[in-house]
Amino acid sequence: MSEIIILFLGAISAGLLGSLTGLGGGVIIIPLLTLGFGVPMHYAIGASLISVIGTSSGAAVAFVKEGFTNMRIGMFLEIATTAGAIVGALVSGMLNPNTIGIIFASILLLTVILNLKGKPDHQEPVIKGSLEERLKLYGTFPDKGILKSYSARNTVPGFFMMMFAGAMSGLLGIGSGALKVLAMDNMMRLPFKVSTTTSNFMIGVTAVASSLIYFQRGEIIPVIVAPVLVGVVVGSFIGSKTLMVSKTKKLKTFFAIVITILSVYMMYNGIRSNFS
Repeated sequence: MSEIIILFLGAISAGLLGSLTGLGGGVIIIPLLTLGFGVPMHYAIGASLISVIGTSSGAAVAFVKEGFTNMRIGMFLEIATTAGAIVGALVSGMLNPNTIGIIFASILLLTVILNLKGKPDHQEPVIKGSLEERLKLYGTFPDKGILKSYSARNTVPGFFMMMFAGAMSGLLGIGSGALKVLAMDNMMRLPFKVSTTTSNFMIGVTAVASSLIYFQRGEIIPVIVAPVLVGVVVGSFIGSKTLMVSKTKKLKTFFAIVITILSVYMMYNGIRSNFS
């Protein structure tokens, strides 16, 4: 009974963190299950994917209602992430997850360094005749009582980055929200709150595509998934309320800290497993 309570509390933390940063809850769920409870990696990934769906569902409704999430951009990019997620899940059994984790962690560390350069938190209106205008990849978001305009940039590179993010989700079960947020924030030049909330909307769809394959292989265990799912939904609801009143600078700093810790952990775990 005590183990279920610990797992439930850990899932609440995962949901809170996931909704604040757009990462999904897998960054906490996988280490919690594998290191804390000795759950095999593939079963932990299956539970993590379900937790990502819970995080997305719990936070997305509030973010859409408040006008932060850009559903059009999210659905466009979801074409890429879903395709990548299916491929990643299909080949997950053929690749060494530790090596993949090291590569993924290295990419995350690089993107955090690039993220420290900083940029304005909103864009000028869309460029006439651009791909972004034709696809209507622009919008407004509320900030201190006013609506600020923004437009996506570098849509084609961003699309391929999302495909890679989806593949990482299928391989590692962490939602790959980190790559989604960094791609939208840095590469596509979207405001940070728009990036995190749109990532929250997207990661659930990506995780569904991957989780179906894990379910078919019998790697989603109800007794593990149940407390995880309930916990992340509660945590993501709390996180969605917190994000709306949080300052962007503090959110970006928190995001960078979490990504750095995640990267170091994944790199250490991958190197240790490869040489043990």
